[in-house]
Amino acid sequence: MTKKGNYMKKENLTDEHLIFQDAAKAFFEKEMKPNNEQWEKDGMVSRDIWLKAGSNNFFGIDVPEEYGGMGLDDYRYNTILIEESVKAENPGFGHSVQNDLVVPYLLRHSTEEQKKRWLPKICSGETIGALAMTEPGGGSDVAAIKTLAKDMGDHFLVNGSKSFITNGLLADLVIVACKTDSKAGAHGISLIILERGMEGFDRGNKLDKIGQFGQDTAELFFKDIKVPKENLLGEEGKGFYYMMESLPKERLSIAAGAIAVIEFVLELTIQYCHDRKAFGQKIGSFQNSKFKLAEMTTEAEIGRTFYDQCVFELNEKKLTPEKAAMAKWWLTELELKIVDQCLQLHGGYGYIKEYPIAKAYLNSRVQTIYGGTTEIMKEIIGKSLGF
Repeated sequence: MTKKGNYMKKENLTDEHLIFQDAAKAFFEKEMKPNNEQWEKDGMVSRDIWLKAGSNNFFGIDVPEEYGGMGLDDYRYNTILIEESVKAENPGFGHSVQNDLVVPYLLRHSTEEQKKRWLPKICSGETIGALAMTEPGGGSDVAAIKTLAKDMGDHFLVNGSKSFITNGLLADLVIVACKTDSKAGAHGISLIILERGMEGFDRGNKLDKIGQFGQDTAELFFKDIKVPKENLLGEEGKGFYYMMESLPKERLSIAAGAIAVIEFVLELTIQYCHDRKAFGQKIGSFQNSKFKLAEMTTEAEIGRTFYDQCVFELNEKKLTPEKAAMAKWWLTELELKIVDQCLQLHGGYGYIKEYPIAKAYLNSRVQTIYGGTTEIMKEIIGKSLGF
């Protein structure tokens, strides 16, 4: 297992990464951890924390400096942010949606005018972004979306709805997958940006989830929204291709959270097994506990090595969709397994919500669902084998 307090292997980080890691750790410990309980009650983090994160250059890390970013196209920085958020026990802050979903679409497909219009405020935290693909009846079948954007000449008229949208209530800018040609199947999908304040753009109540209580997840409703043509992202009819192109990075961000949680709960559990005694000895010294910890530590080491390899491949633009699917599937399933086993080793205390292991148990369950279910990941991998 990696050293306590440093998840991504130190030999894979430069001095600049370690400085950034120290800054991220200090930020999450000071600004977020003390507020977690309140944000869970509120069902969302405060907008103020987005501005503070922006002032610390935690958004748009790979955005060129001319648009307000740091100009660092290196996913190790994104990984560090995800890991430090996990260690601060805060799954509610949707920074990864901003950095790993919204920003890549804008960087790849927006015009110069759009970049100047949206990216600076994304980077500063003034604008909170979201990606709206999933629909109430659609799930992982992105090609079957029904939200319609009708061409009205100088604008689109958007009607439909989206569900399970992270940052749905806080979002000021939402990249929405729409059908601009209802007869063309996947080739009729386009990406259109909706903005806070557009008439007919409504949000449902925060969805009452079984975990990640501090993260606002909502339904979005669109009724006769007039969206200017200037809000079309990229080319009309290319939306499905753009989404498939972006999914590997999204899935790797979920895998990042998974391996970070695995290492975090293992640290907690190893320490607990040293501190807790039964029948006059540490519970970790019993053969069953010792063997379980040995197995999990080995699996975590394998997972970390694979994840770090994927990061380097992403940086080199060599990460394939099937390998990203492997990382997302295997690491999130491993996360559920290890969190469950670690909770068992905590005994009755593992069932008490104030304990971090209990929170991790609740927060982890969704990992094998969003971003494409485990079953969809296996389909992607299977297709790459020619089936």
